[in-house]
Amino acid sequence: MAWSSLFVTLTLLSCIPGHNALDLLKAATASNNLPAIPAVQCWCAGYPNQTLCSWPETSQSPPTQYIATYSERHTQSATKQCHLIPPGSSSSALSSGSSNSSGQLWHCHLGDLKLLTDYIINITAVNPVGSSSHLTSFMLEDIVKPDPPIDVRVSPRSSRKLMVVWSPPPTWSNLDIFPLKYQIQYQWENRGTPQSMHLGPFERTRIELGLTPGRTYLVQVCALELLGLGECSNWSSPVKITMPKS
Repeated sequence: MAWSSLFVTLTLLSCIPGHNALDLLKAATASNNLPAIPAVQCWCAGYPNQTLCSWPETSQSPPTQYIATYSERHTQSATKQCHLIPPGSSSSALSSGSSNSSGQLWHCHLGDLKLLTDYIINITAVNPVGSSSHLTSFMLEDIVKPDPPIDVRVSPRSSRKLMVVWSPPPTWSNLDIFPLKYQIQYQWENRGTPQSMHLGPFERTRIELGLTPGRTYLVQVCALELLGLGECSNWSSPVKITMPKS
């Protein structure tokens, strides 16, 4: 038998109890030059229709191309093409939170998604040797992740009071219909030991903090969908402030 012609298909199925997501990784293995299985992450930065998936660019040879499709999981609806955005692109489909890393990532934009609907997305890497696929199931409500708030500003009102003000992420365009709420995180060191405090969530875009005179703090803000969909994980860049001494 000629081992060079041997073709093996490996399928890994993972179902996590208590989660709606179903991840299926399928690799067709012919040689060491087979494209790597795309490590795909999906999120919705502008509810309900600013949804992107991303995966790292590969340095493998021969060059890899991608096929990206999605469809409703429990219906006979037609399969749609996910609009591919190459690494380094300045496409308007990229949210501000993802564009910072677009030089190393492929993206695809999913349009016309509906609420309370289970979707399957299939990202297949292809080169002349073979193909590898990542197949994932998700619901839009489970991947809501607003971009970080912008224009975070801090101003001491006294040696113990600090006003923090910010603006909503510009990629969240439906504030009247889908309001946001916010969390505040501030960090400091106490005798060399890192300390942190979280406040919120609340709907206002400003808050007054009671802090210690003379101490230096790092302040960050994170946005959440009002109904609590998704997680608060996209924090703004930290703003450093040293409080006046008494």
